Amino acid sequence: METIFVAALVSLMYAILNICRYLHRKSHQRCYMLAYQCHVAPDELKLSTGTCSKIVLRNHNLGMEEFRFLLKTIISSGVGEETYCPGNILQGRETSPSLHDSLQETDDVVFSTLDNLFATSGVSPSQIDILVTTVSLFAPSPSISSRIANRYKMKEGVKSFSLAGMGCSASLVGIDLVRRMFTVHPNAFALVVSTENIGAHWYPGKDRSFMLSNVLFRTGGASVLLTNDPSWKDRAILNLVASARTHLSSDEAYGAALQVEDDQGYRGFRLSKHLPRAAVQAMVRNFRVLLPRVLPAWDIARYVVVYSYSNLRRRRTPVINMKSGIQHFCVHPGGRAVIDGVGRSLGLGEKDLEPSRMTLHRFGNTSSGGLWYVLGYMEAKKRLRRGEKVLMISLGAGFMCNSCVWEVLRDLGDVNVWGDCIHRYPPPTLVNPFADKFDWIHEDYMNFIRLEDYDRAQFDM
Repeated sequence: METIFVAALVSLMYAILNICRYLHRKSHQRCYMLAYQCHVAPDELKLSTGTCSKIVLRNHNLGMEEFRFLLKTIISSGVGEETYCPGNILQGRETSPSLHDSLQETDDVVFSTLDNLFATSGVSPSQIDILVTTVSLFAPSPSISSRIANRYKMKEGVKSFSLAGMGCSASLVGIDLVRRMFTVHPNAFALVVSTENIGAHWYPGKDRSFMLSNVLFRTGGASVLLTNDPSWKDRAILNLVASARTHLSSDEAYGAALQVEDDQGYRGFRLSKHLPRAAVQAMVRNFRVLLPRVLPAWDIARYVVVYSYSNLRRRRTPVINMKSGIQHFCVHPGGRAVIDGVGRSLGLGEKDLEPSRMTLHRFGNTSSGGLWYVLGYMEAKKRLRRGEKVLMISLGAGFMCNSCVWEVLRDLGDVNVWGDCIHRYPPPTLVNPFADKFDWIHEDYMNFIRLEDYDRAQFDM
């Protein structure tokens, strides 16, 4: 009898211990967003279409057809007249940037967002336990995370990571890394700092598959403050519900977006014809992991039944109802084609895609920092209400698709970086104001002159 009692007591204690371990582990899986800050460059770094045309005309590698293609792409890109560009490009040094230029560009974005974040959040640099930076094309030594730690004199035990080469999708990689670090570091504070280095990676060649990066990428970035300390929950704005990362490993996907040299030896990013297919494959595999965690079970089951029936009848593949569990969508503003493609794949309407389109128009593609401008647009429009879910999805070279879902913890309405212009968005039209002038140039000049014989200095849009 005593043996049975002891065995039962031991079993009970073991069960209690396992429950305690489970609850302890769950408590460390919290990931609250306390605040975020996006970068706005000074007005002297604004890049209009007229200024773009002057920069393009400095490229003497372009012939008539390349110039016409590039100018048409600029005007139809969805990028507006108030985006920002690194100083060395505006100053005519796009083909000969210095290390100082690159460091200055990165420091301006990173330090301005962090200064504002520390000033408004109530968290000091000495409290940061985990630091993650994401800059794909610039990896100085010491690292960018080391520059931050040194600038703010962070604690010696700070866990720092500098992620490079992971493209536009890197910010969500940083978020997922912090989430995993939180499981072994209780009551911690973390920073994810995301930007890109544009000035040192301007493409001066004439290969059309390389030119798009010059058209879309602009100066910008963001810093995000996170914690798993439950005592800070009342001050948090978002709670991370789920995240998923997908990395395709086929040669076709790997080469879809690749930094390489063209036939003339100029380095740039080549976007291949396989990019759309790689993006779709990555998204499908990513959502197989993410959506069962965030959508109602009934909607998942219904979709599986309809999908199976459609395959048997060879009918069009159905689109899952994303809005059954998600109210807002942060689609990476990588370009008009990216936004359109993701919107079609997810069955989203124009209202859902408006924040991403407006972000592309106002700030351009700021690489891994872009999603936070989209979130800022939603907040400035006072669309984020307590209890609602926000999906963030981004695509990156490799080929990767990363996503996460946040729960809004309180009604949000900060005007943030959109404060000086949110009243103008969405505008009546996104048509580029130089579209008519380009048509005039196309008709009256392009068909009759050779570009290399034209006085480029006289060309002014």
